[in-house]
Amino acid sequence: MWIADGWKDYEVIDTSSGEKLERWGGYILVRPDPQVLWDTPKEDVRWKKKNGHYHRSNKGGGEWEFFDLPKQWKINYKELTFNLQPFSFKHTGLFPEQAANWDWFSKIISEKRKLEPDREIKVLNLFAYTGGATIAAAKAGASVTHVDASKGMVTWAKENATLSGLGEAPIRYIVDDCGKFVEREIRRGNRYDAVIMDPPSYGRGPKGEIWKIEESIHPFVKLCADVLVDKPLFFLINSYTTGLQPAVLSYLLGIELKSKFGGSIEADEIGLPVTNNGLILPCGASGRWVC
Repeated sequence: MWIADGWKDYEVIDTSSGEKLERWGGYILVRPDPQVLWDTPKEDVRWKKKNGHYHRSNKGGGEWEFFDLPKQWKINYKELTFNLQPFSFKHTGLFPEQAANWDWFSKIISEKRKLEPDREIKVLNLFAYTGGATIAAAKAGASVTHVDASKGMVTWAKENATLSGLGEAPIRYIVDDCGKFVEREIRRGNRYDAVIMDPPSYGRGPKGEIWKIEESIHPFVKLCADVLVDKPLFFLINSYTTGLQPAVLSYLLGIELKSKFGGSIEADEIGLPVTNNGLILPCGASGRWVC
């Protein structure tokens, strides 16, 4: 398992009864987590002293209950800064487990920059959300194209970039359906050194385009292989869908990337350490191809 253990401003304190107790900077949140199937004593006093609690509804969805929590606050990961705010579907605007992947590809980018300082490294970040991967890649020295179907998420990503000192960095922000954008880039002859994708289980594009990951992921990976340069650097797929296990991601990358470019593949779960019990909380899976 790849573990995001480099955080100072974020911590999973404890887990029990379908929930996780988290520290986001100076604030304590309790949120549901489907992986927490155990019922252990909630002995940490912060279970009762949280600043926000997301309650899951039996009918689907849920709602926040707040206790002295600001509408927005900031946390840092190394040299990166993120705006946080609680919004629907229990989210805060950041998936901290992804720091394991940020560190991985940031090293690849920075090492390539040292070897070829005059080369532009072009990274395409698809389903890019609030820009965690975008600003990590930009901080490492890449030129990034950030694509998401939500205008609000793209605006949030711009704010995160500015907070991280990357307001003038070579980041291109695109509000569009990811598939249609990649198709246009291929027709235009635009090519990238690397692709990062964080596809949702289900989603809709800005014009109502439907995305179902089980049906769409293989043809989409195949499409994205065609937007890469002849000697690409890396390709990263993240998945929160339980059906897409590491072996499945590895197989997809083998069919569409390794067969075309060579290189090597790794796929594994990603997770976050839990302070109070020493467990590693699983948070989905990632597949990594590198040349």
